Amino acid sequence: MKNAKSLTIAIVAPCYNEAEVLPTSIPRLMSLVDDLVSKHACSPDSFVVLVDDGSKDGTWDQIAHASQKFPNVLRGLRLSRNAGHQNALVAGLTYVTGKCDAVISIDADLQDDLNALPLMIEEHRAGAEIVLGVKASRADDPFMKTLTAIAFYKGMKWMGVDLVENHADCRLMSARALLNLSKFPEYVLFLRGLQPLLHGRISTVKYDLAPRLAGKSKYGLKKMLGLALNGITSFSTTPLRLISWTGALVFVVSLLFAVAALGKALSGETLPGWASITVPLYLLGGLIMLSIGVTGEYVGKIYMEVKHRPRFLIDEVAHIESRLDE
Repeated sequence: MKNAKSLTIAIVAPCYNEAEVLPTSIPRLMSLVDDLVSKHACSPDSFVVLVDDGSKDGTWDQIAHASQKFPNVLRGLRLSRNAGHQNALVAGLTYVTGKCDAVISIDADLQDDLNALPLMIEEHRAGAEIVLGVKASRADDPFMKTLTAIAFYKGMKWMGVDLVENHADCRLMSARALLNLSKFPEYVLFLRGLQPLLHGRISTVKYDLAPRLAGKSKYGLKKMLGLALNGITSFSTTPLRLISWTGALVFVVSLLFAVAALGKALSGETLPGWASITVPLYLLGGLIMLSIGVTGEYVGKIYMEVKHRPRFLIDEVAHIESRLDE
């Protein structure tokens, strides 16, 4: 078991246009760090990192002001542009690598139950290198969100991707897991799928989501679908195999139609013309376009990867000792 007194915890929270919620969430995060130090035997060097993902409101001003108010606890990273939630999270994880014994990632709206964080730390002390926060229930989610989430996890499991159901991005990662993460250079990172590759000792902690403190969720349907597509194309080639299987099936069916047509022609029967030609034509045309689209997703991902562009660029660091940390 790890020495509890020497366990430095970093908390990373990506922020995008969260000016409404930060006045409430920042004091709660500061209080959380105090509790971790005083009640859960964590190091007084524990700290919080807020990552501004190219916000267009007053998010950065609040982070910079809070870093001056809480210079020993709060640090801020300002990305040069909006890089997306996953890249903003990776920016924070990269920044804290080598500066802590474990990092916990949460959302800035603090819907993740803060009471679950000490439980995650205890799981880490018991030997887990990665501890996943799992939603205990989706009872409060809209019907469509619940339905699409179920379909996503079932589909990923069918395609052979090892995901923990109802886990988002609330997780604890040890210093060892962070170091392993730094060895994955791909441009498009799907962190939920990478976890089993980072370390084998993974544990879970269940909790209930709290209502959002203020503002609106920035993770709409379009972003969720994009995340799901990245997850599929990053960890499974099943869609490409489906194209091959579909092509083989269409070939067999077409061959049977050809044999049937030849048999009717030899017997002197005539086939209806319009339906027998038009329906297969549209069907095959749709399948070809779908196949090109699926293949294009993988080719596009290869195109993004081979350019080796940085996933994010840090524009500014808000911390009293930032020159020493960089």
